[in-house]
Amino acid sequence: MEKAIKRAQILSEALPYMREFSGKTVVIKLGGKASGEKGIQRDIAEDIVLMHYVGIKPVVIHGGGEAISRLMQRLGIKPEFVEGNRVTNEATMEIVEMVLVGKINKEIVALLNLCGGKAVGIEGKDGELIFARKTSKEKLGLVGEVENINPRLLEVLEKEGFIPVIAPVGMGKEGESLNINADMVAAEVAGALKAEKLIFLTDVEGILEDPCNPETLIPTITLQQIEKMLQEGNIQKGMMPKVESCQRALKKGVKKVHIISGKIPHSLLLEIFTDSGIGTQILP
Repeated sequence: MEKAIKRAQILSEALPYMREFSGKTVVIKLGGKASGEKGIQRDIAEDIVLMHYVGIKPVVIHGGGEAISRLMQRLGIKPEFVEGNRVTNEATMEIVEMVLVGKINKEIVALLNLCGGKAVGIEGKDGELIFARKTSKEKLGLVGEVENINPRLLEVLEKEGFIPVIAPVGMGKEGESLNINADMVAAEVAGALKAEKLIFLTDVEGILEDPCNPETLIPTITLQQIEKMLQEGNIQKGMMPKVESCQRALKKGVKKVHIISGKIPHSLLLEIFTDSGIGTQILP
């Protein structure tokens, strides 16, 4: 009986949030490390499907850098990076598209459908979703920056009850494929959809005052405070792309951004449907 009462209390706590976010779009960026273990992947998929069942409109964007590097090494190609960006020539771009679109994207779609969802896998060239331009850093090759998001396809899929799962491959002006940072794609997509929330599932708890001490998690922070921390050099190096993406999303009209650990079972539900949450929420 005690367990049953506790479950009822949990559902009661979640109800106001279900009511508040029903009908709203929530963009979820799956980090490669955070969603790498099969058990955790299942928890994440179940959370996303449950969100969909209570009326939230989830849109999923995923990365896959480690899987790309592993396949390159198996093929005898040494991955190259400049300032954290993958050097992407034509041969590498083929591998990037093969892994992101042909493997990881379809695995996520299959798992969401297995959990009772209606997921559809797409990339930036589908429905002219992501127009991109080559980065100004020529040595990076076929690496792109988002120029424009055309949300029409996503809006159609949402209206028909599908969960879009997006691989971060954009279309250049000549129709070529461009490799784009998945965090930036998530920020741009969230901005184009005027999402209620953008959630980054990572392998860390959130933004820390002391990068070496997980006990210094910052539960809530504003855009202004983030910019101050950046100026003072208090954002850990691995968190920089996430924080820059958070800034971009909030400036484009996203209501709230969350950085949470995907290693915690059902972390999405804990962050969205409980009073305390588990990670860092960033406010405009």
